[in-house]
Amino acid sequence: MSDSKVIEINGRKVGEGYPAYIIAEMSANHAGSIERAKEMIHVAKEAGADCIKIQTYTPDTMTIDCHNEYFGITAGTWEGENLYGLYQKAYTPWEWQEELRDEAKKVGIDFLSTPFDKTSVDFLEELEMPFYKIASFELVDIPLLEYIASKGKPIIMSTGMGSLEEIEEAIAAIYGQGNHQLAIMKCSSAYPAKPEEMNLSTIVDMKQRFGIPVGLSDHSLGYFSSATAVAMGASIIEKHFCVSRAIENPDSTFSLEPQEFKELVMQVREVEKAKGAVTYGVSNQEQSNACFRRSLFVVKDIAEGEELTPENIRSIRPAYGLKPKYYKEVLGKKTNKALKRGTPLRMEDLE
Repeated sequence: MSDSKVIEINGRKVGEGYPAYIIAEMSANHAGSIERAKEMIHVAKEAGADCIKIQTYTPDTMTIDCHNEYFGITAGTWEGENLYGLYQKAYTPWEWQEELRDEAKKVGIDFLSTPFDKTSVDFLEELEMPFYKIASFELVDIPLLEYIASKGKPIIMSTGMGSLEEIEEAIAAIYGQGNHQLAIMKCSSAYPAKPEEMNLSTIVDMKQRFGIPVGLSDHSLGYFSSATAVAMGASIIEKHFCVSRAIENPDSTFSLEPQEFKELVMQVREVEKAKGAVTYGVSNQEQSNACFRRSLFVVKDIAEGEELTPENIRSIRPAYGLKPKYYKEVLGKKTNKALKRGTPLRMEDLE
């Protein structure tokens, strides 16, 4: 669909050949305290995150205050909750958001939000949001995607639950607005997500299929999935985090604490170093060990004019003599000088 393997976020390139962009998702972990939200911005920066993300909605922009059977949650982490009630507990007050953006600027960490309707997009435009995140559940809201894309900002879009057709429709809707600054995220929209249902191999397919940066929105416990995703080519990692899981809120059970988030960042950066580039031959670190490869050596004193035989030459370590591939070629040849045991064999030693 595209060949834009790199997008630019806040002046930073994200995609093929660049370090993974790591997003710390605050979500509901502020637990109703703006001071805690500010603290989380500092903690995310200290842990090595590139970006702090919030969500911009109210219960009324998400759903309606209705308590019939359609609006109840009957399974999973939020079983027994009503949708409106859940969003009342989880939302980030809009009057905080300018202050949080300014705090992020002060700290030196990117600030991102997910809008969930047109009014939240308009609000974030007033805050001069430099890029947008689209949540998995909104993947099918084509009019909303078109409205976000029309703002001409880079977009990171989660694709949890999305069929191939739905993902293609969503991408086409964004491209239809002339906006090609798009990255998509593999995501398992379960909280927490089980490792066996992460299907990280899809990241490789998405990269090949769509030709754009692909990341992982990771709702699993721990950080193994994030590091693995980067090894498989993910360019963006998004992970929920909190100051402490002891502070109860709708997202705390599947969020990383500061030290764990720091470990995630370290693991991702180690994986990136280990991935390196396609290369063959002796690496810099291997240089000092290259001499311990095999080569042809004199293993028994040889007189001048004597024939080379399996008894007087062998392929052994170290690598100062002829390469072993010449073994058959030199057998039967005569020497032009006497060679002592332990001498590396060279072509100039032969008649």
